[in-house]
Amino acid sequence: MHRILEICCASYTSALAAQSGRADRIELCTGLELDGLTPSAGMLLKTRQALSIPIFVLIRPRAGNFCYSEDEIEVMLEDTAQAKALGADGIVCGALHPDGRLHYEQTARLVEASHPLPFTFHRAFDVCTAPLEAIDQLAALGVSRILTSGGAPNAPAGAEALKQYIDYAGQRLRIMAGGGIRPDNLAALLQAAPLQEVHSSARLPGGIETSSGVVEQLRLLV
Repeated sequence: MHRILEICCASYTSALAAQSGRADRIELCTGLELDGLTPSAGMLLKTRQALSIPIFVLIRPRAGNFCYSEDEIEVMLEDTAQAKALGADGIVCGALHPDGRLHYEQTARLVEASHPLPFTFHRAFDVCTAPLEAIDQLAALGVSRILTSGGAPNAPAGAEALKQYIDYAGQRLRIMAGGGIRPDNLAALLQAAPLQEVHSSARLPGGIETSSGVVEQLRLLV
């Protein structure tokens, strides 16, 4: 089975390294130290001009929680429109209520704005208080995949939950594992959970940029 390898890239240099290492696609963002923020238009445009693989764009206007005001949602909708106009191949986004439940109405607006591009619900899912209910709701909205560590600090630690989510979601949407995935733990994770997609920043220990060598190692495992 050919599994999809998605690399999280927070710079143009990282995006080039991901493609060089034979990633299937990238998630483009900035501010990884803040768990990822929306990249600039210039960064997306330059990256789109250089890459032949798909680019999914993170839409997240600020650090912190995933509960958004109406003004923030309007910013996210505009960022989504700009990302589409600049050649994005997919959108990565999501919204929650303060109590941790999926914010169905806001997420529906974001999914609609992304159409016809595929929509990934990001790791806000890992702080969602009703994950199985959220899978039902996201599937009903036509979301393509959920990026999650299984609610654990990293995906290997969340392998049991990831398997549960995959079994529960069935063919309705894909579960993509992300968080702490490295060449030295990916094989065991794939044995524990029947993943079709994996997500990694593919950085060297202590590094800030994606390493094409690490991407190549992950490629051999998936």
